[in-house]
Amino acid sequence: MGYRPSMPDSLPVISYSSQSTRVIYAFGHGHLGLTQSAGTAEMVADLVFGRSPTIPLEPYSARRFK
Repeated sequence: MGYRPSMPDSLPVISYSSQSTRVIYAFGHGHLGLTQSAGTAEMVADLVFGRSPTIPLEPYSARRFK
C-alpha cells in the first residue's frame, strides 16, 4: 500500500500558491481523493474563474503551516 499523500492535520491543501495566483494547489486528500475530487474540482474552478467558493477556503490554505 505505501504512504498516502495526506497532510499532518488530515485536511487537504486547496489554495493559490504563495508565489503566484497562476498556480492552484489541490492535494493531500489521503485515502479520500476519489471521494473528494468532485468537491475539490468545484472549489478549484471557483478560484480559476474568480468566483467566491461556496465554503471558506481558509482551513485548506497552504499558509496554515507557516
